[in-house]
Formats: sequence, structure tokens, C-alpha cells
Amino acid sequence: MNVIPQKYFISVIEWHKMGEHHIFQPEMRLELIEGEIIKMSPIGFLHAECVTRLNHLFVPQVVGVAKVSVQNPIQLSDFSEPEPDLVLLRPSPQLYQKGHPTPADILLLIEVSDTTVKYDRHRKIPLYAREGIVESWLVNLEAKQVEVYLNPTTASYAKVTITTRHDTLIPSQLPLVKIPLAEIFS
Repeated sequence: MNVIPQKYFISVIEWHKMGEHHIFQPEMRLELIEGEIIKMSPIGFLHAECVTRLNHLFVPQVVGVAKVSVQNPIQLSDFSEPEPDLVLLRPSPQLYQKGHPTPADILLLIEVSDTTVKYDRHRKIPLYAREGIVESWLVNLEAKQVEVYLNPTTASYAKVTITTRHDTLIPSQLPLVKIPLAEIFS
């Protein structure tokens, strides 16, 4: 009999227990993706500045209609708890005190990528689609463009639009919000 070794996938419950027991050092940047603990890349200067700009652009436009969450966990399933760069959430009276936001809470999810474009595009974006995130953006710092993903399916997004620095983006679920890309990439 030939036995093939199998991976052991960590659940979100086990992941939280590991955190409670300080299994990992606090400064380690880790996230749980489809049951695997993934070490995230360090945040570089351009990446940090872009996230700050996005936050600055969104906050005044979404007062009262959405909450801006920056680099915080979301729970996609029993096996995935990523930390996207920026998420626009439905306002919640409990302010998500009893659990991390889930796909039903998310109006827009944004990943900012400089060194991880391929990973984000081919692993995280399809995961967001499979879990029903209505709209995701991939900000590609190197190419100075934003990939807009809409209409999630079980495999990926049905609609993908590539925008450039001269475009203005309007999130599908927040039609009064306008984000000029020139202000992201300036």
C-alpha cells in the first residue's frame, strides 16, 4: 500500500487559539489562506503610502454609509482569514466586536500590490470571488493601474476591467464615491 502524505489544514478556530496562546511572535505578518498559514511580505514605502492615500480618499466620501477598515482581518470561511489592505464595510451597530467581517459585510475589498501582484491576482482574488465578495480591486503599483473585479463566480470574477491613472473609479455598491486614480499614483 502506497500512502501519500497529506497537508493538515488549520481552521480559523485553531488559528485564533494559536493567537491566544502566542504561538507566533507579535511582529510576524501572517494570514490564514485556505487552511495554510502564509507569511506576508513586509510593507514597503510605496505600498504604505498607497494604502494611506486610499484611506484618505475614501474616508470623507463614505461617512455614514460605510466603514473603512485598513489591514485588518476578514473571515471568508472556516479556513480563510486574510488581511486585505483596505475594505469598505457595511456599517454595523456592534462595530464588528463579536467577530471579523464576513463576505456579506464587504462592499469593496482592495489589495495593494508591488511585489506580490501574481500571488494576489492568482490566489487571493479568485478566493475572494469564490467566497462571494461582490467587488475587489487590485492596485498594481508597478504598472500604475487598478484591476477591477466584479460579478463573482465559483472560480473567479466574470468581469475584469483594467484602469489607468487617468480614470476615475466608482465602486459598484457606493455610486456616490469617486476615486481619481491620478491621486492614488501621484
